[in-house]
Amino acid sequence: MCGIAGIFNPGGKPVSPAIIKKMTDIMAHRGPDGEGQWVDGSIGIGHRRLAIIDLTPAGHQPMANDDNSIIITYGGEVYNFPNLRTELEALGYRFHSRTDTEVVLKAYEEWGIKCLDRFNGMFAFAIWDGRKKRLFLARDRYGIKPLYYFFNGKTFIFASEIKAILQSPDLSPEICYQALLEYFTFQNILSDLTLFRNIQLLPAGSYLTVSTGENVSPKEKRYWDYTFLTPETELSEQEYVEELDRLFTQAVQRQLISDVPVGTQLSGGIDSAAITAIAARNIPYLTTFTIGFDLSSASGLELGFDERQKAEQLSNLYKTEQYEAVLKAGDMERVMEKLIWHLEDLRVGQCYPNFYLNRLAGKFVKVLLSGAGGDELFAGYPWRYFRPGQSPDMETYIRRYYGYWQRLLDEPAIKRLFQPWLLSECSGYRTIDVFKNVLHNEKTIPGSPVDYINKSLYFEIKTFLHGLFLVEDKLSMANGVETRVPFMDNDLVDFASRVPVRFKLNNLAKNLSVDENLPGPQRMVYQTGDGKMILRKALSRYVPESIINQKKQGFSAPDASWFKGESIDYIRDLLLTNRAKINDFFEPAVTRQLIEEHVRGEENHRLLIWSLLSFEWWCRLFL
Repeated sequence: MCGIAGIFNPGGKPVSPAIIKKMTDIMAHRGPDGEGQWVDGSIGIGHRRLAIIDLTPAGHQPMANDDNSIIITYGGEVYNFPNLRTELEALGYRFHSRTDTEVVLKAYEEWGIKCLDRFNGMFAFAIWDGRKKRLFLARDRYGIKPLYYFFNGKTFIFASEIKAILQSPDLSPEICYQALLEYFTFQNILSDLTLFRNIQLLPAGSYLTVSTGENVSPKEKRYWDYTFLTPETELSEQEYVEELDRLFTQAVQRQLISDVPVGTQLSGGIDSAAITAIAARNIPYLTTFTIGFDLSSASGLELGFDERQKAEQLSNLYKTEQYEAVLKAGDMERVMEKLIWHLEDLRVGQCYPNFYLNRLAGKFVKVLLSGAGGDELFAGYPWRYFRPGQSPDMETYIRRYYGYWQRLLDEPAIKRLFQPWLLSECSGYRTIDVFKNVLHNEKTIPGSPVDYINKSLYFEIKTFLHGLFLVEDKLSMANGVETRVPFMDNDLVDFASRVPVRFKLNNLAKNLSVDENLPGPQRMVYQTGDGKMILRKALSRYVPESIINQKKQGFSAPDASWFKGESIDYIRDLLLTNRAKINDFFEPAVTRQLIEEHVRGEENHRLLIWSLLSFEWWCRLFL
């Protein structure tokens, strides 16, 4: 998996080796198995190694080609590298390691930037091409691996994590007010901004080049994007089931390649269960991991949040070596500082259970398979699609869908919470325009509910799933674990995007709306059992009927209850005192009102309270 970093001064100013060393040192958690730096005049790159394939020194990075004209620092896994290696060997290339890193390096040497079209996997890498005096950065199709950069007109800095970029004396941490507005609207950042001013995220499926010379600017280009569409010629339902089964099995088997122990996340859900079933057929006594919750102070629908019993049944069925951890209300409080330091750039949802899951897994394995992506590819959140899917025109669709995705605060609430000076700093930056810009890249001209639903699938996989990937990367790498996502296999994604909507959803005419602040909204409001229909049929060969037919259940702690009870003193001590850093940005009286509304049970602000806690810690750690 690894961590990468580097500095390039296009004008020729020498790079300091000491700064490159500081950049890699602060990401030691991403690569506890080795480090390396390479500096040549105005270019310097560094690497931290988490050894997964070829554990020998032959896999050391930065890695050079045979004549030392091309240098790479790389993190990730390209799962089809054995086939690419065979192809490159037929072209005359010799290899000195068994790593996918060397395959990526020599694929660039042979095909240049077009090599990206051949990679099936997750990655972020930088290549210095000494022949062309050009730095080339790239990120995988789906944005599973992050890559950040800074450019001030003279110095270009990049890294897997923002904290590495902050080691440079060329910048100091400042808040990006526009990104803050996005976050407290969407509980996500939909643009390529980050919470750090002038530090950007290279978009998923994109590459960037910057060359030697005065007054140059980085050139960014998208090389791949999702296309959800209805094919002109449809297959039968059974044909779709058979092909999905084949591609899903192939994807899981591809992602088992490793020279270190592999395990799986095992919840009580369909996706992780099916991945575990196939992995267990290939790995004797597979190791599986589950997080449960102490529900002694939970109430109502949150009493169903602990999935340990289902996971144990599945573990017994697949004969896995099962490990579990049980979280209590105080576990959030204990981990927040460390979690936000690793997370850096705040994104979707309460994620501290993910940190504990990866900490548990890191004691036993280095590679962990996750079920992320199945919901977004196969319409696993039906309540999100039906209402906008019935829109009479694009304008109505955007209004309805934008209204839904204001997960934290709508515009009137933002104006109440944000201090006047902060509103002034954000003046002219409209989150509705940010929202539209995401959809602008999806080229379908809607003419039916199916078209609007496909637009929704596009939007969610580009924003919500992308946010989940960023969070999972940071929290797994914080514990020296590489998370893999079999659903994001190129062949499987291409197939899923062409499966007609009617095979994913049964009730296209439904018009339901769900407030995801509510605990278990899927269970309470949405009881049709719809969504992922074709996937359920295909995976029924591996997963018990009781799991296949259950209602959607997200991976969530009973925070709505804890935020009223056991955690309320922590929340008040952190957010409702004169020492609170968020008082520099938000109206303290409004913050207090929102929290007390939750405590009194008048409104459910669990998502907002989590985001306020996260932002408070972010301010303390980084500003």
